Amino acid sequence: MNKKWSFLLIILLCIMYSCQDKEKADAIYTHGVVYTVDDSMEVVEAFAIRNGRFLAVGSNKEIVSNYEADTIIDLKGRPVYPGFIDPHCHFWGYGTVLQQADLTGIKTREELYKRLKEYSSQHPDLKWITGRGWDNTMWENTQMPDNSRLNRLFPETPVVLRRVDGHAILANQKAIVLAGAENMDGKAGPAGIFLDKDAGKILKAVPELNEQQKKQALLDAQDDCFAVGLTSVHDAGMDWHWVKRIQELHQQGQLKMRIYAMLNPTHENLKKMYEGPVKTDYLNVRSLKLYADGALGSRGAKLIEPYSDKPETNGLLLINPDTMLEYCQLAYDLGFQVNTHAIGDSANRLVLDVYAKVLRETNDFRWRIEHSQVVHPDDLEKFGHFSIIPSIQTTHATSDMDWAGERLGVERLKHAYQYKKLLKQNGWLPNGSDFPVEDINPLYGFYAAISRKDKDGNPENGFMDDQALSRKEALKAMTIWAAKAGFEESEKGSIQKGKMADFVILEKDIMKIPVKETFSVNVIETYLNGEKVMKR
Repeated sequence: MNKKWSFLLIILLCIMYSCQDKEKADAIYTHGVVYTVDDSMEVVEAFAIRNGRFLAVGSNKEIVSNYEADTIIDLKGRPVYPGFIDPHCHFWGYGTVLQQADLTGIKTREELYKRLKEYSSQHPDLKWITGRGWDNTMWENTQMPDNSRLNRLFPETPVVLRRVDGHAILANQKAIVLAGAENMDGKAGPAGIFLDKDAGKILKAVPELNEQQKKQALLDAQDDCFAVGLTSVHDAGMDWHWVKRIQELHQQGQLKMRIYAMLNPTHENLKKMYEGPVKTDYLNVRSLKLYADGALGSRGAKLIEPYSDKPETNGLLLINPDTMLEYCQLAYDLGFQVNTHAIGDSANRLVLDVYAKVLRETNDFRWRIEHSQVVHPDDLEKFGHFSIIPSIQTTHATSDMDWAGERLGVERLKHAYQYKKLLKQNGWLPNGSDFPVEDINPLYGFYAAISRKDKDGNPENGFMDDQALSRKEALKAMTIWAAKAGFEESEKGSIQKGKMADFVILEKDIMKIPVKETFSVNVIETYLNGEKVMKR
């Protein structure tokens, strides 16, 4: 054989060997700006997917040389991030709110009544009018409304309207009568206003959605989550019938959202805890949700000292300390995480001290305080000492900043929304939205974390801007740290070999564009298990 043919044979053999050596993938993505959010925060160009998981990540050359697939996607320089995770929201509740009157963004009382009249005319067959989202702090007269106007507008139709924070309701007289609450103690100020536990008694009288409506609520919530790049959520307060409904929809393939469920401390839920955690790729039930106090906006948050703008009260404690200790010990014994709502400095102190009695030392149980909003400086180090995780929502700071100083006063405000200080306690923390209390879009939380400003760019220098997070910290807080808050960091939260192929493609790179632009970036595509579940 002459040299020419020998040379061609060698080339042919090399090509054949090269082709055989390539590993088969289901899809390959190239020419992107891929933020892996691994330990080194590496940024790569390409990745391969097989069986719903990341098979490999690396440069274009590395991936194309070592893997082949029938589907090869050119990202054309677009930025890619791990699927966003909301570590504190109300997923099923959000879905039910979508079937009520939307009262968010209302700037005046007149607009509230106008929207209710429009909703009533559009739904003439409703036996009850329900809604959520009103926020009196946005009105010129910031005092809580009474129900006199509702009584005149809807004398024969019961009306129940939840405040934006979910801790207060406004009910007309017809609803109060039907709930048997005419003589209920604990009314908070104006007629028709009820807080927390008393609000719950009124809400129990509202007819439940039927089964089909409840399932549709979950699917509607999923659609909105996918639209903003969310592939996982932590539902902060769920009862077992919702768990069963979610399991059924998961098994049917209709619901694909990954859900970390926190169980409310009901009798049925506590019984289910004895059966142990529930864990699949789509559902994780291994935590107990407790409630220490109410909300700051409705003055239900429990403070050590009285409210600066209402010195006759210092808020509401929603749980007996001994009862809380019993719940925590039970969860500890059964291997469940405890996640407790605490807004005020008194409530945070209570939770920290009760947790400390059970945990006793540094640990990896990852018990969380949801919100950790006002923390006395004497209590801050307890987070690190007992490995207690502050679960924050950065949009709360920018939503509350116009009136929080009135509630807390100048000095106490310095100890609120202190996210940078809280981050330093354990070196990581999760950042969620608390939707539907705040907007569902996780990029709003990213923007609020790094800017400490509202969507209009106010205040100019940021609200307590020394407590802003860096872009890397903010990204981790809604990806890998959010996964870690649910013990799932080995499965998701970063783009790494072996992890679930959940990722989002954005129209702009939030790690590089001007801060003010990060607020309005659109999600182009959302992927779960490598499957495209949303395309704009």
